[in-house]
This record gives sequence, structure tokens and C-alpha cells, in this order.
Amino acid sequence: MNSEFFEALDLIEQEKGISKEYMLEKVEAALISAYKRDRNGNSNVRVAIDPVKKTVRMFQQLEIVETVEDPDLQITLEGAKEHNKRYKLGGVCEIEIKTKNLRRLAALTAKQVIVQGIREAERANITKEYESKREEIVTATVIKIDELSGNVVVDTGTSNATLIKAEQIPGETFYVGDRVKVYITEVNHEAKGHIVTLSRRHPGLVKRMFELEIPEIADGTVLVKSIAREAGSRTKIAVESRDENVDPIGACIGNRGARIGTIIDEIRGEKIDIVRYSEDPAEFIREALSPAEVQSVELDGERSARVVVYPDQLSLAIGKEGQNARLAARLTGFRIDIKA
Repeated sequence: MNSEFFEALDLIEQEKGISKEYMLEKVEAALISAYKRDRNGNSNVRVAIDPVKKTVRMFQQLEIVETVEDPDLQITLEGAKEHNKRYKLGGVCEIEIKTKNLRRLAALTAKQVIVQGIREAERANITKEYESKREEIVTATVIKIDELSGNVVVDTGTSNATLIKAEQIPGETFYVGDRVKVYITEVNHEAKGHIVTLSRRHPGLVKRMFELEIPEIADGTVLVKSIAREAGSRTKIAVESRDENVDPIGACIGNRGARIGTIIDEIRGEKIDIVRYSEDPAEFIREALSPAEVQSVELDGERSARVVVYPDQLSLAIGKEGQNARLAARLTGFRIDIKA
């Protein structure tokens, strides 16, 4: 193991951001493990790595005893004094392993250790970067599409990741080169498996897009209080203004629908109902059931409400296959019973 080895570590540190100290620790542990394996585990050994002098030395450590029972682990005092006259009974004698043996071990292990160390450190760096983006949106580029599974491989700018079919908006199609917004839902810290889970179905995608596209939400003037979504079909989002002079719904829609239009385009034409949040549960439920007109709301026990609508509003309040009522219930957190 010569200066080229240390120069390679310096290059890895510069290009990959993996510290030389980290790699040297890995090499040291691997050399010890390899030597012990070579001796069937019957050895104590110490590795001394000097990055300044660019040397790697290995020493076999033997306990100094009166009578040797295991020559791989022990040595007599007389034998120890042949290496250093200062050794005493009960101490540890260190004998440097021959260079050619060390080189043989280094050739077998150093490359494997460095490759594995690079993989582990790169994964740790990627995981750390994704962790800082968890529950955030990133813009990714489609680089591969699996026609069989429907999964899409994208470049997030941090690494390649997979947007699985189950996390895509129903009915959407992708082409290589497309730029799409994805929501990071989970980061995997374990050694195996995908590092990150991406989604375009998650309600958080729409919530974060509102924060990105609506300045009043970004600066905290308008608050997103809750959101309910059935991806590919419809989303309901409740907003509240902290400034009486700012209309929260108007701010989200924008001039001629420009702001909300940008969000709808990104989520493939999905309908979005923006409703006004209220601290009064009855009023909030009334708003959540829009566009239906509600006649009355009666709170019926804990987190339950009975809603009465005009007969011509019943189908609108319930929605196609119960969707409007279902989303309103998720938005408000109340179980809603609708009657004509």
C-alpha cells in the first residue's frame, strides 16, 4: 500500500465528499478482519496508518506469559525480549507483520472496502439531503418508463428515484424528458431498499403547490387549514385569511384564475374546490359542502353532524358516488349525514 493509495483517498474526498478519515477507518477495520480471517480468528492485530508519511503498518499483538499455550496469541518473556528488551511479563508484545503479507491482504481488501465505503457514504449523503426535503416538492425529470409496471424513474437532482404506479395520478401519462413535480413522503434510512418514496397522489403535493404559487400563503397572510383529496378527480382545500382586507379564496384563484390554473395544469386537470375555513364547525361544514347550498347544520354528538339541504341540492351535496360528502367529511373531520 503506497502513496497512490492515499492519493486515491484524497481524490475520493474531493469528488465524492467522503472524508479520508472515514475511509481510513474502514480500511483499518477491513485489514484487521482479513488478517484474522486468514489466521482462522486466532490472532490479535493492530493497524497503524500514517497519512502524513503515507504508510500502513500492521502489528501482531501477543500476550507475554510464562508458559505459552496458544502461540497465535501468546509469547514467552524471553521471546518478547528478542523484539524489545523493555517488555515485561503480563504485557503485550507487538511484532510487525512482514510487508509482503500486508501487501497481499491490502490488495484483497482495500479495493472492496473503498468501493463499499463509497456506496455507504454516498447513500448517507443522499439520505441526508432527502431528509431535508421530506414533505416538500421537488421538480424531477423523467428518464425512464417501465412499460410493464408503469413505474417511472426520475432524476430529482439528488439522485435517481422511482415514482411507482400506485403513487401516480390516475390516468396521467409520462414521456422521457418530462419535468414533473413530485412530493417526498418518506425517506428510508435502512441499508436496503429505495432511499425515498415519491408521490403525486398525496394531498401534500397540492398543499405545497398552493404555498409555492400563492404569495399570500407563502408570506403567511392566508393559511391552509385543511385539505382533502381524491387524486385525479377532486380536491377540497380550506383557507383562512389573517388580514380582513384579503379575501383568501380570491387570493388563491388569482386574476382570471391564473394562480389556481397553474396548479390545476400540474395535477392534470383535477378539480379544486377552495372553501372558507371557520372556527364554527357548523359554518365550516356548510362551506365544505359547496357548491351545494345547505339549509341547516345540526351538530349531533362528538364529531358528527346532521345536514339538511333543499331537495334540488341533495345530489349536488352528496356528489357523484358520494364524493362531495366524502371529501367534506375528511376536510372538516366530521361524520356528515345529509338529508333532504
